[in-house]
Amino acid sequence: MEAGTGQQQPQAPFPSLNNLDVQQSWWAMDRLGSSRAPWSAEHKLEWMAEAGFTGVLARIPEGAEAAKAWRAHLAQYRFSYGVQAFPATRAELADTLRRAGELGAAYVNAQVADAFVVGEEAVHLLQELCEESKAQGLPCYVETHRGRITQDLIRTAAYVEQVRDLRLTIDLSHYVVAGELGTSSQAAERLIERLLARTSSIHARVSNGQQIQIDISTAAGAAHLERFACWWRRGMQHWLTTARPGDRLPFVAELGPADYAIESCYGLEISDRKQQAIRLKQLAERLWREVCEQHRISMKE
Repeated sequence: MEAGTGQQQPQAPFPSLNNLDVQQSWWAMDRLGSSRAPWSAEHKLEWMAEAGFTGVLARIPEGAEAAKAWRAHLAQYRFSYGVQAFPATRAELADTLRRAGELGAAYVNAQVADAFVVGEEAVHLLQELCEESKAQGLPCYVETHRGRITQDLIRTAAYVEQVRDLRLTIDLSHYVVAGELGTSSQAAERLIERLLARTSSIHARVSNGQQIQIDISTAAGAAHLERFACWWRRGMQHWLTTARPGDRLPFVAELGPADYAIESCYGLEISDRKQQAIRLKQLAERLWREVCEQHRISMKE
């Protein structure tokens, strides 16, 4: 109710653009500027705010002073905060969740070690991580990433069938490049759909099946971008089926520096990561508006 009036305030429409949290990866801000004048932390944060990002995905700062400064930055720019973590055990995740909570993080994004943990051992670890996240009351989303427990599409699709509470950060660039999925595959699409049904966060990067991160400004890149956009749209649709007013879906522009970014023979990146991050942000907002409108129409039927 509105203070002093006894009247109930109108609720914000759901879903709306407020339910999309377009974050920028802090790692993706590496090596911006020049070798002589690299961007400072303040410069990076200012650019993110001016570009319209609403949050940041980053590791937990080391040390009390660094953590204090980080909290001040988040407050200054009113950024949401997702924690990037690399747990190998329940105890490691427990410590990360505790520290993330102290910093006001909205969630933890977990690249779970490692690719050689498979089968029942992997299922048991993922179940433990889900239990710890629930016990501490802070969401933990397991990222679909090469070189981790989620090494490939086939095994990760099996894990979601066995771990009921497993929620994912969808980054399909890893599976496209690892499986050389440069063209459509019905078998792959069936497995990808299983993962999209567990979408809790999305990382935006486009692969063509040969490179992990391509220039999306070219004609060839645009074709691959449209394919990824279809997956992101479906992930958004799945997320909305269980979302509640006040929930937010993190969509993270994550265009990394070299060796993710492709360099010329002169050691210069062939694309502008800053401008392409903004383009991914704008695409996410367009997709979200379309999904929201579709959702509202379906609710009226």
